[in-house]
Amino acid sequence: MLDDFLVRAALAGLGVGLAAAPLGCLVVWRRMAYFGDATAHAAILGVALSLAFDMSIFTGVLVIALSMAMLVSTLSGKGYAMDTLLGVMAHSAIAFGLVAVSFVSGVRIDLMAYLFGDILAVGKTDLLVIWGGAAMVLVLLVWRWQALLTATLSPDLARASGINPERERLVLTLALALVVAVAIKVVGTLLIAAMLLIPAAAARPFARTPEAMALIAAVFGGVSALGGLQASLWFDTPTGPSVVCLAALIFLGASFIDLLRRGLSAQAK
Repeated sequence: MLDDFLVRAALAGLGVGLAAAPLGCLVVWRRMAYFGDATAHAAILGVALSLAFDMSIFTGVLVIALSMAMLVSTLSGKGYAMDTLLGVMAHSAIAFGLVAVSFVSGVRIDLMAYLFGDILAVGKTDLLVIWGGAAMVLVLLVWRWQALLTATLSPDLARASGINPERERLVLTLALALVVAVAIKVVGTLLIAAMLLIPAAAARPFARTPEAMALIAAVFGGVSALGGLQASLWFDTPTGPSVVCLAALIFLGASFIDLLRRGLSAQAK
């Protein structure tokens, strides 16, 4: 079954969607959208590192994504506004990454595949890495969910409950770096943040609890991945962007339903 490239692509997209969407809920709640963007953009520098030192792409991207996330966490609150700091880091990271890739000699590099993903080229080893990383992220979220949620809602309440907010932010940083590392093959560095944020944002109108929002976001993430893959085959469009386009359409549909529901509720009153 895994000899079929479409089956591998579908499984890869499903793995990324299921892992990224619940994590994206925490990113949305913490208002860390640009933080995810900066970490994802640094991934192209990880690609250059991997090619230069002849290591796996996953390892290089994970190291750089984690380093970027830690650097941003360390520098936040040190005299710079967070949005300014993240803007500088995000755009600098991708610029340095693209320049670094140009210095790697003797290797033919398809930058488009790293920028926008190449899900149809996913191999069996890639699939193992993607699902291994996705499983680690999901286990980490389930294990630390209550602590992460408490630290997100109120750092003071977390401290009073014996939870270290800085430690939970480190856990979230590690999970974010893992998602970036496994998602680069599927949607590329420029679209990873979209898979974190859009399914989570689309799930918000339908959820009454944080856990429900995470589960609905995971469903939307999986549907976006599988549906985007199918749409790219139908219309002969780039697969990574097609996945994100479908996620955006789901978000628009969810927003319309929410507005309609609010209007009907207002009329009832």
